[in-house]
Amino acid sequence: MPLEMNKNVFITCAVTGSGGTQDKSPHVPRSPKEIAESAIDAAKAGAAVVHCHVRDPETGAPSRDPKLYRELTDRVRDSEIDVVLNLTAGMGGDIVFGDVEAPFPVNEKATDMIGATERVQHVAECLPEICTLDCGTMNFAEADYVMTNTPGTLRAMGQMMTDLEVKVEIEAFDTGHLWFAKQLVKEGILKSPAMVQLCMGVPWGAPNDLNTFMAMVNNVPSDWDWSAFSLGQHQMPYVAAAVLAGGNVRVGLEDNLFLEKGVLATNAQLVEKAGTIIENLGSRLMTPAEVREQLGLTKRAPKS
Repeated sequence: MPLEMNKNVFITCAVTGSGGTQDKSPHVPRSPKEIAESAIDAAKAGAAVVHCHVRDPETGAPSRDPKLYRELTDRVRDSEIDVVLNLTAGMGGDIVFGDVEAPFPVNEKATDMIGATERVQHVAECLPEICTLDCGTMNFAEADYVMTNTPGTLRAMGQMMTDLEVKVEIEAFDTGHLWFAKQLVKEGILKSPAMVQLCMGVPWGAPNDLNTFMAMVNNVPSDWDWSAFSLGQHQMPYVAAAVLAGGNVRVGLEDNLFLEKGVLATNAQLVEKAGTIIENLGSRLMTPAEVREQLGLTKRAPKS
């Protein structure tokens, strides 16, 4: 497949994530106020989209409290900075098994499994323009942790998101996830053209070598919109790789804490660095308004 560089690129900033990074950098935001401020700074730096999780304001631990999402959403919307809001719906599908010789009962303290409706509750209440759907089950780096998204659950969540008229960003961690995403579109659960985030280098999903990356790219239907990212030191090389392969980019503290070796970054600094790479390649950054037009997004206030 010949390279067809994307000349009009939007940057998504993944602001905080749900990983255990809260004590690894002082720049990882915890409270809704901090997350909103970091998202706004990223938008000022050139991000058209901000992808947000919430955390416990005191401990920094990942949370799915709808009240925290509502505060975050209100703060972003009440600011004078325009940005497309993308909320995760990936929480609530975590199983941590017991010992390898006795997997049951599961580790109840670490396991967080809830129903499809509850996983989408904050999306229904906040009505972001975009929300994510992790399109498959996957082993993660931890020995006994499984990210669990069954076909039945994904069909239910996907239909709820479509009924809410919130654009679904499919998060694909391997080619099989793309296969199922295409099935969801075929069944009419997700609308076409769909939107995909290619998640590279997340153990144990798709490795971040370029052969695998292009296999992922080649499995995305030609009329779909897609972005890509990789982790840590590979974040900025994948900015260039995604643009060269015809896609958009994602950066941010969810995936990488460093601006360069030994130098901790802010979200705004990562966005600025990505923007420089994109413009040096000869492409331009899209505005939030242009992204809304391209993706057919609906910007709404949350339910009162």
